[in-house]
Amino acid sequence: MEKNETTVVTKERHGHVLAIGLNRPDKMNAFTVQMLRELAEAYTELEDDPELRCGLVFAHGEHFTAGLDLGKVAPHVQTGQNLFPDDLVDPFNLNGRTRTKPVVIAVQGYCLTVAIELILAADICIAADNCKFGQIEIRRGIFPFGGATIRFLQRSGWGNAMRYLLTGDYFDSAEAYRIGLVQEVVVTHPKERGMEMAQRVAAQAPLGVYATLRNARKVLEAGEAAAKDDLLPTVLQLMQTQDAAEGLQSFLERRTANFKGK
Repeated sequence: MEKNETTVVTKERHGHVLAIGLNRPDKMNAFTVQMLRELAEAYTELEDDPELRCGLVFAHGEHFTAGLDLGKVAPHVQTGQNLFPDDLVDPFNLNGRTRTKPVVIAVQGYCLTVAIELILAADICIAADNCKFGQIEIRRGIFPFGGATIRFLQRSGWGNAMRYLLTGDYFDSAEAYRIGLVQEVVVTHPKERGMEMAQRVAAQAPLGVYATLRNARKVLEAGEAAAKDDLLPTVLQLMQTQDAAEGLQSFLERRTANFKGK
């Protein structure tokens, strides 16, 4: 870790939402090892704090990220070490602890390499209309090792994924929306809409949200049959919770539910 750098990932609490900001704008938020570590620490705080129900990842400055600062990260990768300690949540959901809570991501400007992989590892993406995306590792003699080869084709289909994985070509926000990489394109700063979306998610029954994520991921990781087997047992467990009782009562009383995550 670079000991001479100040904090390069900010954290702000907004009720049940943890806003996590990339904060190296003078370097277009290019990731160092320290920045990766601080991002993992923020994800771990989101995971471990029962009061936090959803994360929002955004960037300070004009650009989300120009990717990895290879001069700082490459020597670490060449040692064969994992980028994240096993006791921290991996923001790419590849190794170590797995995130179980939802994450919304808001992007603008340059969104290169790890930007796309963070989007693919998150759950909902809001993009500004000025984004320039690129999975450009192939231009540097390597290949994406943060999950793009696995998740890009899941999200966008084989042809769309290979169109950009194999060429390293850039694409804009409209194309990202067309291929399903992002879910909304906005003309304002994406953090504002991202926070609205994160707050919307956080207002739902937390245990139901986590169960939804878990079952949907099981489809991708273990197949439909495994996910189907979990449907009835999971819903029976949820029906025994205080939140399920509150959901029913709020329906009968025609009011907004006040979920506690219990």
